[in-house]
Amino acid sequence: MSRAEQEELYNLLVEKERRVKTRKLYDMYPETGPLRRELYVPHMEFFAAGATCTERSLMAAHRIGKTWGSGGYELVLHATGRYPDWWVGKRFKKPIKAWACGDTNQTTKDILQAKLLGPLDDPGTGLIPFDCLSRKGSHKDGFKRKSSNVPDVVETIFVDHISGGISEIGMRSYEQGIKAFYGTEQDVILLDEEPDLDIYTQCLIRTMTVNGHILFTFTPLKGMSEVVRAYMDGGENKKLVTATWDDAPHLSREQKDRLWGSVPVRLRDAMTKGIPSLGEGAIYPIAEESLLVDDFKIPDYWPRVYALDMGWNNTAALWAAIDRDNDIVYLTSEYKQGQSEPPVHAHAIKSRGDWIPGVSDPSKGTSQRDGEKLLEEYQALLGNLHPADNAVEAGIHKVWMRMSTGRLKVFRSLVQWLGEFRVYQRGKDGKPVKENDHLMDCMKYIMSSGLDAARVMPVKLFGQRNNMPNNTYNPLTFGLTQNNYNPLSHGLGR
Repeated sequence: MSRAEQEELYNLLVEKERRVKTRKLYDMYPETGPLRRELYVPHMEFFAAGATCTERSLMAAHRIGKTWGSGGYELVLHATGRYPDWWVGKRFKKPIKAWACGDTNQTTKDILQAKLLGPLDDPGTGLIPFDCLSRKGSHKDGFKRKSSNVPDVVETIFVDHISGGISEIGMRSYEQGIKAFYGTEQDVILLDEEPDLDIYTQCLIRTMTVNGHILFTFTPLKGMSEVVRAYMDGGENKKLVTATWDDAPHLSREQKDRLWGSVPVRLRDAMTKGIPSLGEGAIYPIAEESLLVDDFKIPDYWPRVYALDMGWNNTAALWAAIDRDNDIVYLTSEYKQGQSEPPVHAHAIKSRGDWIPGVSDPSKGTSQRDGEKLLEEYQALLGNLHPADNAVEAGIHKVWMRMSTGRLKVFRSLVQWLGEFRVYQRGKDGKPVKENDHLMDCMKYIMSSGLDAARVMPVKLFGQRNNMPNNTYNPLTFGLTQNNYNPLSHGLGR
């Protein structure tokens, strides 16, 4: 090979390397190979939903390609207009105005800016192809730097759109505060990781009048926050997609094993499965008004149960009635009293109906009076009292599922329950704070064990609770008779 041929080959190899570095967008999601697009099912679902939904979220594990392969990728397609042939999601036919938003100035620079643009001394090596960076006018580099305490932060990226105009991608961070999110309309807003609700709301306002799109990609490390709940509750123009490590074919078994060992136990579900974590914050982040109902007379045929949480400083009990037909549990009465002997508490509990079965925390120690196991003492005093399943997280999950689906309601008169509900939260270790939580524990016992233990009022007592004589009660209303009443045959009982 002659010297001239060697130089030509060298130049071709350099050009090939340059094109690979500066045209990464076009190599994403190939039709064949080990990283072919058919293997990235959640990512394809996220993209396709753009055809009908203006709010989309990919709630996913770490390292599955949330920024590079989902939100960032789609944002660059919109900014350039260079959609692949297989694209079935939203398409813009003109240049767009967009924001790319991260948590802090530093993370926005290190993650979002780097993935979109590449290093500032080598721009065009990120997702935005080098030849798509607009160098028209005064922006000879294709971007505008920002005055910041963090060096090399970009304020705006300018992108040539295939139609001939210029798209603008403004960089934002939640650290800047809500005022940074006031202002102009935006066609697309990429939220990389979770913002507070007020910032998310501002982003909705920015996209509302132009029918813009929000691309929300995050790992739910803040737990079941208001923003997460808004997506999980669904909506006409809203789509939630979830993804785990198993949905990322680029992660090897060895990589998963190594990452697993470095993830804190309480964050493993969030970081590997995209399941909201058990971090700090409210355990039941739901508006109390969605739970509260005005007190009403409980139908005699509804099964009932109570839960008991015992202790010297506070003993608490919580009563529930179950509307089996609609699968709704109503918390109807409460009791909370400190520094009294078990017979005092037992008398108060039995006065609400000594036929009502109860479930109780089985893990309590001894009484202050005579050293007997508290549960055994209360069983002797109350009779129909059974140990409850006191698995903490399982109980919290059952309560949350009922709350979030509208199948748990609370009488407004339960003011002590409401006081505990408002402060019931997790500490920094992810565990529930064990202060002022007795009625919250009772609620968990009801959901874990009480629904199975619940029983219908004995027939002989029907009507008495409302001071009605038995002969005025007409069981034929429910297709029953006093002689043949069988709650199990009517779908009641357990």
